[in-house]
Amino acid sequence: MSESHAVSAIDDSIAQAARALGSASRVLVVTGAGMSADSGMPTYRGVGGLYEEQSTADGISIEEALSGPMFARDPALTWKYIAQIEAACRGARPNAGHHGLVALANHVDHLCVVTQNVDGLHRAAGTRQLIEMHGNIHRLFCIRCGQSRTVRDYSSLTQWPPRCARCNGIERPAVVLFEELLPSAALERYQRELANGFDVVLMIGTTAVFEYIAAPVRAAASGQGMAIEINPADTPITRLCDIKCSGPAADVVPAIVHQLETRGF
Repeated sequence: MSESHAVSAIDDSIAQAARALGSASRVLVVTGAGMSADSGMPTYRGVGGLYEEQSTADGISIEEALSGPMFARDPALTWKYIAQIEAACRGARPNAGHHGLVALANHVDHLCVVTQNVDGLHRAAGTRQLIEMHGNIHRLFCIRCGQSRTVRDYSSLTQWPPRCARCNGIERPAVVLFEELLPSAALERYQRELANGFDVVLMIGTTAVFEYIAAPVRAAASGQGMAIEINPADTPITRLCDIKCSGPAADVVPAIVHQLETRGF
């Protein structure tokens, strides 16, 4: 395909996506690591791309290091890698894709964003209807007394693992570690949203390897709405989607919003 034809195909898909979203009343947006790539966030193997090797410096996989059972046995080791991830992401800001979704919400009656990311960037951008399915790395809580707090970053933490100011118990970030269940409150809210149905499911920067993420796309493919994918590469869900916008979220989402605002779809 020539460059001009490729650009034309991208423009056509953006116009199609804008038209579908412009006529929708309820929109479900699901975002993965690709959503934050243009904010400088690393894309991890498992939880992100910082760890390309099979083993960490401690001779175990990153999935084992960042697992619930490991945290129970050796919280300092798990915190070591959590802190590395936070340091690699520190200072990241919402990109044009995050802000574009906030603008998109003004064009539909109900837009809910479900994110697999723990970086807090959707919240920082001002997303109103937000389900952080895997938690938020900036929220800490004590595993002994439950007291929680929010930190801007980890530069203020003076010991690993950090300790609770109230009871001196061990704190952990409010994120889902490997081998842990999804938080019940987030999952229940997600299920309520799905039960109400959606006109459009918008998948951004995710390969949808988790079945709970793929489920709404499968529902759309069976006639319960329309599915749109925004991703530079094809994924396992591409064939199930009605429209594929090839490109990074920071480019495509604002382009869709621009079409909505200028063409009045």
